[in-house]
Amino acid sequence: MTEFTILWIALPLFIGFSIPLLPSAARLLTLGIPLFSVAYATALFSRPAPLDLRLLDSFGVALWADQLSAWFILTNALVTAAVLIYSWDGPKTKFFYTQLLVLHGSVNATFICADLISLYVALEVVGMTTFLLIAYPRTDRTLWVALRYLFISNVAMLFYLVGAVLVYRTHQSFAFEGLRGAPAEAPALILMALLTKGGIFVSGLWLPATNTAAESQISAMMSGAVEKAGVFPLLRFALVLEEFEPIVQAFGVATAVLGVTYALAATDAKRVLACSTLSQLGWLLVAPAVAGFYALAHGLAKAALFLTVGQLPQRDLATLRQQPMPTALWLPLTLGGLSISGAPLLAGFGAKTLTLEALGPWQGMAMNGAAVGTAAVYAKLISLPHRGGAQTSSWPQVPLGLGLALGLLLGGAIAANVAYLDAYSGAKLIKALVLIGAGWLVYALLRRPAALELPAGPEAFEHLLGGMGVMLIVLFWMVWSWSIT
Repeated sequence: MTEFTILWIALPLFIGFSIPLLPSAARLLTLGIPLFSVAYATALFSRPAPLDLRLLDSFGVALWADQLSAWFILTNALVTAAVLIYSWDGPKTKFFYTQLLVLHGSVNATFICADLISLYVALEVVGMTTFLLIAYPRTDRTLWVALRYLFISNVAMLFYLVGAVLVYRTHQSFAFEGLRGAPAEAPALILMALLTKGGIFVSGLWLPATNTAAESQISAMMSGAVEKAGVFPLLRFALVLEEFEPIVQAFGVATAVLGVTYALAATDAKRVLACSTLSQLGWLLVAPAVAGFYALAHGLAKAALFLTVGQLPQRDLATLRQQPMPTALWLPLTLGGLSISGAPLLAGFGAKTLTLEALGPWQGMAMNGAAVGTAAVYAKLISLPHRGGAQTSSWPQVPLGLGLALGLLLGGAIAANVAYLDAYSGAKLIKALVLIGAGWLVYALLRRPAALELPAGPEAFEHLLGGMGVMLIVLFWMVWSWSIT
């Protein structure tokens, strides 16, 4: 397994940088890498014990791969494969495929890092390749959003590096366990950086504008896999260092509520999905032990939704209510929305049920409210009118690549439904349906007579930097007053 792991880490980089030499085989070479990741995730699921690989033991540099890693690796593999299939017949150059492979490999690396310095390197590569992919269309809008993302990401990682150095100076080790006993500044800096990188709470308000402005396949990649690279280390901290779990859960609840509030106020279909991603990342943090299944369920559904919305001729929901869309586009919107809402027979039902069961009383109350809000958000898309056949001939035809990508993603969401069959009891089914029904009722009440409006100021560039400062102060207070170190 050790040799398999080293090969699996190195192969995306090797193939990615070989693509310029073999441009005619770029698509096939790229497709092979996520398939290899599926095989690696399957091998991890079958292992009775986690893989513990010590690389530089004197510095605490190590890899740790377990079933939590396997869920995230599988999510990254399926989303990457779907994005590749979607782009297969498009005009993408070999540069796009190289960056896609490097991004896939670096995101995977964050899922098995067990030390602060390896994680820093992996996250920096994730940030740079994501910047290049957002900027790929070379429009004024995408260039500005890409530069904005790069600046926020680099500032966050600068804070992270200072925190990592403080940990090393205390223990002469970069191992995650070194956060225990380090000065309070160290965990505060590192947590703030990861919360920013993962798009969590107010320091993650860069996310809605970025995911909305990027190309649909890049939005699918970011929401389905990339943003989870910042969240995963927080889950690992909460599981390895139990004193960090209350902080991680508190930010998870706050993010779920904040994101769903922004999504309810959004009137652009793609922005609805982007704000919903903010909320769903919070769902991952509230129950670290079962976050892997939730990551898969969300990644598959959200990638399908972004790819589908990318086919709409315009995204204003009020206009879409006046123009029935083809049923071939409405159906994936509905299935993806129902899965994230927690409807039975889809992966989101088992994932949401498992998450709610793992919560304490106060977290459970807040997250049940967030679940109602999530159902209300997706009622916006599910309630859009649709027609089949010649009545929608003015709309563009659904490309074959989109159909295949949606088949992979939504087929995976249906198949993954069997991962938690204990959810299919009478009480749990009734609870899920009640939450969804309550959400649709909330949507009906909010739709008329007045729309919910939120100020755009907190998403402004200068306020994002201010938000990071506020988060750092709050985290320092939490770490210090909660006796974390």
